[in-house]
Amino acid sequence: MSDTENFSVLMSVYNKESSINLRQALNSIWMDQHLRPDQIVLVKDGMLGDELNDVIIYFSKIIPCLDVVSLPSNMGLAYALNEGLKCCKYQLVARMDSDDISLPTRFAEQIAYMSSNKNIAVLGSQVDEYDMLMENKVGTRVVPIKHEDIVRFAKRRNPISHPSAVFRKEIILSVGGYPLFERAQDFALWSIMLTRGHMFHNSPRVLVNMRTGDGMMNRRGYEYLKNELRLLNFQKEIGLLSYFDFICNAMTKCIVRLAPKRIKKFLYSKFR
Repeated sequence: MSDTENFSVLMSVYNKESSINLRQALNSIWMDQHLRPDQIVLVKDGMLGDELNDVIIYFSKIIPCLDVVSLPSNMGLAYALNEGLKCCKYQLVARMDSDDISLPTRFAEQIAYMSSNKNIAVLGSQVDEYDMLMENKVGTRVVPIKHEDIVRFAKRRNPISHPSAVFRKEIILSVGGYPLFERAQDFALWSIMLTRGHMFHNSPRVLVNMRTGDGMMNRRGYEYLKNELRLLNFQKEIGLLSYFDFICNAMTKCIVRLAPKRIKKFLYSKFR
C-alpha cells in the first residue's frame, strides 16, 4: 500500500445516535480495515449523552489518529461536516456515517483507485441495505459506475451513496463545501460539482453496509417532500435540471411521498 495517498475519515455524531451503532461504525473503519486511515475526524454535533461519550473516550485510547471536534450545539449534518472538513489533514477524505459499517476492503480499494486516478473528484460504491440491527439484508442500492452514466442518473436520483464516498478536500472546499440543506446535503453538493465538470466514479462492488428500516420510510412523508422540492429547485437554478426535468421530478416525488406506506415501501424496493 506504499503507493497510496494518506487519507482522513470524516464522521459526525449527534445525541440521538445509538452508542452500539457508533461503536460498530468505529470498529469497522479501524479494527477491521485492511488499510487503516491516517486520521479520523469525529465531529460531536452538540452535546452527547454519557453512553456516546464513553464510546468516544474508549476509541480515543486505541486510535492514536482520532481527532474529536466538539460543537457547542446541534447544528445539523451539513454544518458539522463542513467544520470537520476544515480539520482534515489530508486531501483524500472518506465519508463515514455513525450508524453504518464499512467492509474490510473499502479503504484499500477506494484509496488505491483515487491515488491512481487523479482526475476523479468523488468515488462511491454500491451499498447493501440492512435492518436497524444489521441482521437482515433488505436490498442493495445499485448506482452507475461510469461518469457519463452518473450524470444521467443524477437528473433523477442521488448517484453517490454518501457513506461510501471518498473525495478530494480541495475540490469540495473550492465549491463552498456542503450546502446547508436540512437533508440531501450530499446530493446538493454532488449536483454543484457535476455542473462544474468534476469527474465521478462508483466502484462496482459493495463496500458499505447501511442501516435502513421502517423508521426511514416513516420519515419520508410531507416534511421530507418539502426538502426534496427545495433540492429540485436548487438543482434547476444551478443548471443540473431543465425546467422539464424539474416538473417531471416534482410530480413523481409528490405522488410517491404522499402515497400510503405500503406503496412507498414497494416503490423503494424497486427504485432504491
